[in-house]
Amino acid sequence: MIGLARDLAIDLGTANTLVYSRGEGIIVNEPTVIALNSRTNEVLAIGHEAWQMIGRTPGYIVAVRPLRGGAITDFEVTERLIRLLFQRAGVSRFYRTRVLICVPSAITHVEQRAVLEAARRAGAAQTFLIEQPMAAAIGASLPIHEPLGNMIVDVGGGTSEVAVISLGGVVALEAVRVGGFDMDAAIQAYVRREYGMAIGERTAEEIKVAIGSAFPSGDQYKAEVRGRDLTTGTAKIIVLSPEEVREAVDEPVRAILEIIVRALGKTPPELAQDLILQGVHLVGGSGMLRGMDQRISKESALPVHLVDAPLECVVHGAGRCLESFDRLKEMFMDRPRS
Repeated sequence: MIGLARDLAIDLGTANTLVYSRGEGIIVNEPTVIALNSRTNEVLAIGHEAWQMIGRTPGYIVAVRPLRGGAITDFEVTERLIRLLFQRAGVSRFYRTRVLICVPSAITHVEQRAVLEAARRAGAAQTFLIEQPMAAAIGASLPIHEPLGNMIVDVGGGTSEVAVISLGGVVALEAVRVGGFDMDAAIQAYVRREYGMAIGERTAEEIKVAIGSAFPSGDQYKAEVRGRDLTTGTAKIIVLSPEEVREAVDEPVRAILEIIVRALGKTPPELAQDLILQGVHLVGGSGMLRGMDQRISKESALPVHLVDAPLECVVHGAGRCLESFDRLKEMFMDRPRS
């Protein structure tokens, strides 16, 4: 059995992790959460099961997100997570596993080495990196090899990135470590400030998905929210309107809009003309925030298209790189020098 090959593409996101197996498609799509018993250091759960434990565990059980802002904050836990992903993909030490990992374009050389080392220790024979905007452009079937401007806006959980791509390369790039988690934190802060009530990370995300928006939509639905009164410590119920949630998330949304405008400012005039026809392609889980496409269109004066399957777009692009490895390997990032 030694020497068997198994190619995997991993979109190791701050919020969600997706794994694509060459010849099979997406085989894992789970939240990037791992639950540990801090007394025994035993892994209790990963993915959806671990996500359900956030804010609901006794003190000795810790549900953690090993990545923040697209970067590894806990190396050991990330290595264990990748090892568990390999196990779910049916990869063992008998396989010569070739792994392509999607990373934020804002990643530093130190962070690149951390990802490569975590994959090596988890059992990968070869590891390559690809920038998420490039993988997203490939996944969205954009004509990236043509002398034509293609703009990708990738709004993830921990990072947001804007790339203008032409002739197989990135012409203009802007990134900020702001994303869906910052919107969740902004909702928590708003409820604490305006209502004197504490809510958890999961509750804030549920509010964002239910009634959150970046642009007025005429929606009149309100959300009943349960939390803890900061003064008395007792249970409390409030009702939030879409306008309040839109106000709460406005600061992180503005930070994302700013990098889009900056990227446009760096784009050569000829390619900027192409964008008027081609428009902006919006990907990423947090790109699905209601009205985000309309808000970007208003601020940039460009048409905006939310791609099909925005959450899976990046890993689909990386999967296409695996399927046409020799033809598309020029898209991979250079390995950091040690």
